[in-house]
Amino acid sequence: MAKILIIDDEKSIRKTLREILEYEKYAVEEASDGLEGWDRIQKENPDVVLCDIKMPKMDGIELLDKIMGLNLDIPVVMISGHGTIETAVEAVKKGAFDFIAKPLDLNRLLLTIRNAMDKSSLVTETKALKKKVSKTVDMIGESRAILQIKEMIEKVAATEARVLITGENGSGKELVARWIHAKSNRCGGPLIEVNCAAIPSELIESELFGHEKGAFTSAVNQRKGKFEQAEAGTLFLDEIGDMSLSAQAKVLRALQENKISRVGGEKELKVNVRVVAATNKDLKKEIEKGNFREDLYHRLSVILIRVPSLNERKEDIPLLSEHFLKQICEDYGMPLKSFSKEALKELQKINWTGNIREFRNVVERLIILCGKVISDQDVIAYARPIGN
Repeated sequence: MAKILIIDDEKSIRKTLREILEYEKYAVEEASDGLEGWDRIQKENPDVVLCDIKMPKMDGIELLDKIMGLNLDIPVVMISGHGTIETAVEAVKKGAFDFIAKPLDLNRLLLTIRNAMDKSSLVTETKALKKKVSKTVDMIGESRAILQIKEMIEKVAATEARVLITGENGSGKELVARWIHAKSNRCGGPLIEVNCAAIPSELIESELFGHEKGAFTSAVNQRKGKFEQAEAGTLFLDEIGDMSLSAQAKVLRALQENKISRVGGEKELKVNVRVVAATNKDLKKEIEKGNFREDLYHRLSVILIRVPSLNERKEDIPLLSEHFLKQICEDYGMPLKSFSKEALKELQKINWTGNIREFRNVVERLIILCGKVISDQDVIAYARPIGN
């Protein structure tokens, strides 16, 4: 239930607003002046604040300044019976969500509260998404192999060179692609990801190049493909070794001519896209088997980056452990835990066939099942697969 804080020195106003808002299923708190309101804001963390301007001890504008000064993401609706246009403009400039003059138009007030709630939800979602994205671009490790990759990314990111990333499943190929995009001149554009192994071969061409209405039975509308969606940005073709030969031929043409044609269409469309590809397969062996085009391989592999397995960089396990501990404990809203030195040594003994993906899952399991300090016995008991 959303919580509304009413700050007004007139008891009758507070009572009227309380009755209306509680009828609308809001939880309501009250404060009779700015100082009490500030105390309530810090303790109650309301979803929306309705604040009078003329009040004893601390007026509404002073209170608004304090809220904005701490970057509290709480929509503040200013209300006043003595307001002027200048006052309203000043309040909005200082960060108020809206200004409503007394006597209050209740329909407008309720609409304003709903809009403020929507804005608050969007702000929260945006912060969560930014936080999530910022986590995905962390490349943790100080091993020689990881430092070489970081150095390589610094050199190639700002260019338009195509990059082919190789490595085992779960080793962090997608992370390397994200780093390349984030440090490139295209970082303001989209990063569009396509998992070629997850899309049926009969649909991959439509997914990449789009289709025209009526191109096939289920094509009821025109649809843009991933190449068009990635305009002025980066297209990340993950698991490209699983792409069908017919789709490979079209991708090769797109790379050669910077043009595509939608499925069922004749018109050529220019595209401005940087392609980064990744695979867990040995593409040279796939070429020998006739499963992958050699000319496409040479187009994609201007820069080759091999991501090492976790078993090849076990010296990074302490850093990775600390990183995932902080991240997961924060996500769960629990006090930060730690690994004992013996536990870290035990983690370094494990054969990490699933690489970073498996390692993170194990850290999450240990956080859930173990105490504040995770011991070597905890690792032995819970980290290894059953039967090993």
